[in-house]
Amino acid sequence: MASKLTRRELLRIGAGSLLALGLWPGRLRAGESSAPGDFMFVVMNDLHFREEACAAWFEQAIVAVKDSAPDARLCLIAGDLADDGQVEQLAGVRDAFRKLGIPTYSAIGNHDYRDAKDRRSYEDNFRGQINYAFDHGGWQFIGLDTTEGVKWRDTKVSSTTLAWLDENLPKLDKRKPTVIFTHFPLGAGVSMRPLNADAVLNRFLDFNLSAAFCGHYHGLTELALRGATIVTGRCCSRVRGNHDGSREKGWFVCRATASGELERRFVEFKPIAVSAPGPGSGPFV
Repeated sequence: MASKLTRRELLRIGAGSLLALGLWPGRLRAGESSAPGDFMFVVMNDLHFREEACAAWFEQAIVAVKDSAPDARLCLIAGDLADDGQVEQLAGVRDAFRKLGIPTYSAIGNHDYRDAKDRRSYEDNFRGQINYAFDHGGWQFIGLDTTEGVKWRDTKVSSTTLAWLDENLPKLDKRKPTVIFTHFPLGAGVSMRPLNADAVLNRFLDFNLSAAFCGHYHGLTELALRGATIVTGRCCSRVRGNHDGSREKGWFVCRATASGELERRFVEFKPIAVSAPGPGSGPFV
């Protein structure tokens, strides 16, 4: 059905309704893309680096990431790298992930701001990682800013991000397998989803979308479509818990295949104990 609809008809139906039907129109044209590469990558979300003890915790995490995905070619972080946007926190994440030895790409989260408008520490440590796109191995990756300052619920994706999409998506290849990563969840029905999340998804209806990795909601949610998946992950944080009551911390190890499919598995991280978290610990956003 979806492959026979015009773009105008698809937009009228809307991404939310298509997701409810389990459809992603652009994915139906996956066979039209040129043969992509085959490689591994890692996806994390909600690190909440807060204090000095977090450095030792993430030092262990980086070793475990290498063990779980020794052939990984890149790492994605879906926001909330810091706990309250302090320069030492963001520099701590930057320094920890440099030890991975592979490129790390992040999406800004609401906790990466010091206040409603100040995100300078994030931008200084993760330059050019607000709204951007890059290619790897014949796959297309798009990192998006879905924040509204420090707000954590009832948010809207900014007009700046939507304008960036309108300007840049026409320059990208709709046929390439595409991965989106954001902080706020895009999947329908997920807690704390932006009020205008469909305005983002509608712009990708023609794309060969393989997956969207999101954070903010600390817990596993999965919306499976025809060959495309929109997920949130459990947090990977020493000082925060999961909203869904699960106790596991960890990350996804993903394999982008030469057939344009994406395989994913969760890896639980079990660190050797470090000092207890300071005040304010918990699954709060």
